[in-house]
Amino acid sequence: MTLQQLKYAIEVANRGSINEAAKRLFISQPSLSNAIKDLEDEMQFAIFERSNKGISLSKEGVEFMGYARQVVEQAELLESRYLNAKPSPQHFSVSTQHYAFAVNAFVSLVQEHGHEEYELTLRETKTYEIIEDVKSMRSEIGILYLNEFNGKVINKLLKTANLQFVSLFRAQPHVFISSKNPLAVQEIVTIDQLQNYPYLFFDQGDYNSFHFSEEILSTMSHKKSIRVNDRATLFNLLIGLNGYTISTGVLSADLNGNEIIPVPLDVGETINVGWISHKNTSLSKLGAAYIEALTQAVAR
Repeated sequence: MTLQQLKYAIEVANRGSINEAAKRLFISQPSLSNAIKDLEDEMQFAIFERSNKGISLSKEGVEFMGYARQVVEQAELLESRYLNAKPSPQHFSVSTQHYAFAVNAFVSLVQEHGHEEYELTLRETKTYEIIEDVKSMRSEIGILYLNEFNGKVINKLLKTANLQFVSLFRAQPHVFISSKNPLAVQEIVTIDQLQNYPYLFFDQGDYNSFHFSEEILSTMSHKKSIRVNDRATLFNLLIGLNGYTISTGVLSADLNGNEIIPVPLDVGETINVGWISHKNTSLSKLGAAYIEALTQAVAR
């Protein structure tokens, strides 16, 4: 097993494609395929699973890749310290539900740890895809919430995928509304008071189960509802249509301005927001730094 083979395997995992990885590594596809096959033969298990849909990490490959990333990171530190080598571009990916604090933390990560070269990914996406991204190591970290309603379903998926959930904070549900909404002057709002306002919620695609909804009380019926795909559209509709959505109450004035405000919602629910990762894999340097940035962003 060589350091070069590990770097090849990491690139294939990052790209999810032998062809794309070969282009990035400036080698031929057959050469890369042979190098990966030699590594798998030596390890005596399949690191990758091949199918008509492409290539993905096997269950054993996920654990192997965690160790491989650590080895390569340590080797690059040695090269940088003693050989004055140019640091390799940094790679890090996080998948998250639509939370402003996750973006704030990402900004802090880049500002503090971004070198001259990096390739980072922030995916605001659907709940099921967050779990799949972390399961396949497309993303190192995922951010989502649990509550009494969705906990059993989500936890079962996490257990099957050998993922762990670590709580960041617990929050009382709030509604996000325009600062010009008539309800903005209230200290707390009730479900009944919201009935005549458009309810905005995020589309969950093919897995549009109530258990994957980003908003609590997902089984509740609404006279007016609008499904959206991204946070910017949702916020524009909150302002333009006096709509509302249900979330944590954690909002960033730096990113979103002062036109949208959180108001506590009078329901007996709690939202447990946290991050997920592989149980048997240590966080990378950037992964650990992002968790620290998340903690600080929430505290602010």
